[in-house]
Amino acid sequence: MDESPRISLGSNTLGQEIAPLAAMLNRHGLVAGATGTGKTVTLQVLAEGLSRLGVPVFTADIKGDLSGLAEMGKTSPRLSERLAATGITDHAFQSFPVAFWDLFGTLGTPVRITISEMGPLVLARLLQLNDTQTGVLYAAFKIADDEGLLLLDLDDLRSLLAWVGTHAAELKLTYGNLSATSIGAIQRNLLVLDAQGAGQVFGEPALSIHDLIATTADGRGVINLLDATQLVSRSPDLYACFLFWLLSELFEELPERGDADRPVLVLFFDEAHLLFRDTPKALVDKIEQVVRLIRSKGVGVFFVTQSPLDVPPAVLGQLGLKIQHALRAFTPREQKAVRVVAESFRANPGVDTALAITALGTGEALVSTLDATGQPTPVERVLIRPPAAQIGPASAQRRQEILEASVLQERYATTVNRESAHEKLTARTRARLAAEPPAGTPTSAPRAPGRTPEGVGVTLVKSVLRAAGSQLGRQLVRGILGSLLGGRR
Repeated sequence: MDESPRISLGSNTLGQEIAPLAAMLNRHGLVAGATGTGKTVTLQVLAEGLSRLGVPVFTADIKGDLSGLAEMGKTSPRLSERLAATGITDHAFQSFPVAFWDLFGTLGTPVRITISEMGPLVLARLLQLNDTQTGVLYAAFKIADDEGLLLLDLDDLRSLLAWVGTHAAELKLTYGNLSATSIGAIQRNLLVLDAQGAGQVFGEPALSIHDLIATTADGRGVINLLDATQLVSRSPDLYACFLFWLLSELFEELPERGDADRPVLVLFFDEAHLLFRDTPKALVDKIEQVVRLIRSKGVGVFFVTQSPLDVPPAVLGQLGLKIQHALRAFTPREQKAVRVVAESFRANPGVDTALAITALGTGEALVSTLDATGQPTPVERVLIRPPAAQIGPASAQRRQEILEASVLQERYATTVNRESAHEKLTARTRARLAAEPPAGTPTSAPRAPGRTPEGVGVTLVKSVLRAAGSQLGRQLVRGILGSLLGGRR
């Protein structure tokens, strides 16, 4: 395989440039290290290098610092000192093409997902359901499929669950026990999710992953930044489940792609420990499967976290490029992490790996890449090069300029509501109530005190009727990871 192009990371202790092959970046990677050791700058250097090669990038911006990619860097005594230490002579300041996204729609283009796209497995993780409740949720999705009911937003799911509860006795023979207790628990968790601001995340127009795979007129890859400055603290489960969905959607939507000299897209999953914390084994197994298989679609996945132990061993073993910043070794868990990291690198006689892990300075890392045959290279102690763009957040004015100029804002800014489960079930309720004889006739049964047909109907009616929307014909019931669980119909 041709050994070009490459992405320059920095230089080793002998002054030699360390530059991973772009062709190997769909073999995934890990950027790990304790807080304050330089992970964010390393991520920025990787994103810049990929963008220069025409490879789009998607990453969460946890602290807001990565927004500086949109502004040209500036010289400083510290930066000049780092350039001199690395021996890099081709450094040039520049800004990069950036697209801002935000699940809450305040600091970027709104990101929406439909309930049916997220699927019951990931939704169960988001709602922290037990096995029995998860079974009821799966049944509800199947009922929606059989009844021809689109599940687009939280109102659709709430209305469906209410309808299922009302008709549980007649549905039981086909779909199993649908207990009111489980349905009530799911409904309560949906209320909590809505209170966290997640209600606006579900609906249309839903994000098309093809809008994340964009290049500029001059051939640079667009760097997609998901603002997570509030998301991770406000709703960490929503953050994790969005990344699960994104991985699933990419795997299902993108065509197979043979060996190429660079990836089609690279994802950076920052705060990776949130992806696997309290995640059911069934979902972790599916993530492990898709990480292994998605490389054939030309997608690289990088996990960014404090400790390699945050990533399950089955996933960790698939990560080709390893960039390990300094680790602390005070607690037994931290000492174990040091041993795991040291054993995961291919030995280099010139580097004492176990000793170096705790002695690395800020902006230094132990690095192992893959050679042209896909074999790990011996570990190197590397001084990471400075970014070309600004280190630290972009100005509010620059962010606003980018948003106002973005065609994506036009595409996603306005919510689209179309007829789906809520409207259809509301119409059924209205039709049934209209067909009932008036109260007081010999054939009518007594009504419960205070209950009127209008009250029943109002509880199911949305404040705004939906208009025609997009994505007609999307599958109603979806498991996570596409064809691994049957794919779309």
